[in-house]
Amino acid sequence: MRKAVVDVGSNSVLLLVEEQTEGGWQTVLETTHVTSLGKGVRETRLLSDEGMAKTLAALKECFDDAHRLGATEVLAAATMAARIASNTAVFREKAASQETPVEVLSGDDEAQLGFESVADDPFFYDQNRISIVDVGGQSTELVTADRSAGRWDVLFRRSYPIGTLGLKGGVLHEECPGPSEILSATVEIDDCIGLCYRRGQCGHAVALGATGTNLVSIRERLAEWYPEKVHGAWLDFGEISRESGRLMKMPEAERRKIVGMEPGREATLPAGALILERFLNSIGAPGCSVSVRGWRHALLEKGLPKDR
Repeated sequence: MRKAVVDVGSNSVLLLVEEQTEGGWQTVLETTHVTSLGKGVRETRLLSDEGMAKTLAALKECFDDAHRLGATEVLAAATMAARIASNTAVFREKAASQETPVEVLSGDDEAQLGFESVADDPFFYDQNRISIVDVGGQSTELVTADRSAGRWDVLFRRSYPIGTLGLKGGVLHEECPGPSEILSATVEIDDCIGLCYRRGQCGHAVALGATGTNLVSIRERLAEWYPEKVHGAWLDFGEISRESGRLMKMPEAERRKIVGMEPGREATLPAGALILERFLNSIGAPGCSVSVRGWRHALLEKGLPKDR
């Protein structure tokens, strides 16, 4: 049996096709399209015509690829940009009219599914407490849980309204922001996170999403996507901080030429690195492992929490 999930994020559209075998779910295809659906949505509360058009085209391609590969079920779900835009119904109507229907994932479900994608990963089976940080275009999810008697007890779960596109549309709108803008962005992130987390009790931190995978790909100078070299790689806190500062000083054209930079990520990666740094600081983590999995994997393999 083959199934597919399309992650309609605020910045990108990700397709995952997996096949169920005797050994579990195996990846058949993963693709990425950077469409910036959520660009400007925090300021306007509208999904732009350009963002919708690019995302609808990517959706059509993803559904076609999934059906071509024999997926018997294709589910598309959108995240924060769709949750906060006032014209999401228009986008969903257009998606339905081209036979690529899209659901809207709640913040709690996005956080829970992101956590489950790590908790079910054999790579992290030796960890008794994990915290996942999932940096997105308009939101960032943080979950901490303990393993106890073969199950996970969630200690903390929250979706925060802070993301790369939000910062790019606000205080980090300059291509090469200066020290005062970076400081203002740092304060904005820290204020959004607040002081509700028990610092230093995070266990093993794991980063989901394009920020972590791109930072590793750049460090390792991976000219092509090589998930086996990225998955489980460690990013030190200081390394993340330095890379954020280095990228902030570069024009986007220069960032685009960096070996390992995923096309389309050059505009948002510096902000993503800063967000990841501030979340790790807030929970007192010395760094994080990087996972190439995401909430789409848990949704495909387990379904929505309410439907189980």
